Amino acid sequence: MSGYTHLPKLVARFEERFGRAPTVAARAPGRVNLIGEHTDYNDGWVLPAAVELEVDVVASPREDGRVRLLAADLDRLGEFELGDSRPPEDLWMRYPQGVAVMLGRDGRRLSGMDTAYTGDVPIGSGLSSSAAVEVAFGNAFAAVSGLDIPPEEIAMAAHHAENDFVGVPTGVMDQFISALGRAGHALLLDCRTLEHRHIPINLPGVSMVIVDTNVRRELAGSEYRNRRADCEEAVRRLRQRLHGVRALRDVSPEQLEASADLLDDVRARRARHVVTENARTLEAARALEAGDARRVGELMYASHESLRDLYEVSSPELDAVVEIASSVPGVIGARMTGAGFGGCAVALVEDGAVEALRGRIEAEYPARAGRRADVYVSKPVEGAGATVLGTE
Repeated sequence: MSGYTHLPKLVARFEERFGRAPTVAARAPGRVNLIGEHTDYNDGWVLPAAVELEVDVVASPREDGRVRLLAADLDRLGEFELGDSRPPEDLWMRYPQGVAVMLGRDGRRLSGMDTAYTGDVPIGSGLSSSAAVEVAFGNAFAAVSGLDIPPEEIAMAAHHAENDFVGVPTGVMDQFISALGRAGHALLLDCRTLEHRHIPINLPGVSMVIVDTNVRRELAGSEYRNRRADCEEAVRRLRQRLHGVRALRDVSPEQLEASADLLDDVRARRARHVVTENARTLEAARALEAGDARRVGELMYASHESLRDLYEVSSPELDAVVEIASSVPGVIGARMTGAGFGGCAVALVEDGAVEALRGRIEAEYPARAGRRADVYVSKPVEGAGATVLGTE
């Protein structure tokens, strides 16, 4: 049984709280985006991979339509009735309840359950702890209820739970990669059509090193909304000349250059980032498949520069991590990942250079940022799943 790193302690907590053994377990990983940033809400392409950090859920069915929850990390208890579509005051409860609401809206008959969950995806770091919770509970509800729900449908239910029930306006990437990740692969996702393809990372002996700057950002904050508004306004102006354009994903670099006179400086820079980032993402997928490490690294660094200079969502701390990483032999490429304004950077690193990079981050980052960084090392892992306990 792969994953389920927290299962023994979680089962013990469940049995202590509910006085019986859980019958199913579910898990869902966090994610890191290798390239394709701020393209998702512009109908573009993203290239995330699932990481070894995960959320685990254990559960047993109930017959009364009630869901009783133990958030083991928070040491908090809560409950709700299936069919109750009112968001609770406690934010932590909105994620599992929202998934139940969205799965129920599709006409599925869910079973109530007693459940406990925990995880090691750091909250607020940009590694999608919320999506991991949502997708793990989607799989738990399916397993307890005896339902065979395709991972794409679990991902969409989780996405709608976050947007419409929790109230955080995210794209679909986080839930899709958590539900659909594959070991040794990234996922090339078209955020308009939801077409997706697993991309083998043909870079033997390479790991993903994720550096958490420990600078937190609010995804729904004003700067994020401003960037979305800038992109929407750029599309509105470009439509005066480029008919049929629905989003920046429909604009080529050549078209943008020819129509730059329609945009003010700020919106021209925002649009240039998105248009070129889409092109970089598609090229990075091809380079990963071909095992072209040099080109992958060039594209990652170019992505960071674009996010820093054109989209202006980096931070001094993120820039420091990327600069430190770029000076370490064996680092293929590095960039900020996630919405920005803090959070994490990601680097692709030869296994023999991982400890050298960790040492440089530990030695140099505190002096530059005034705080320490957390370093996580991961290979791309399988996406979410569920299992019946006591059968393996």
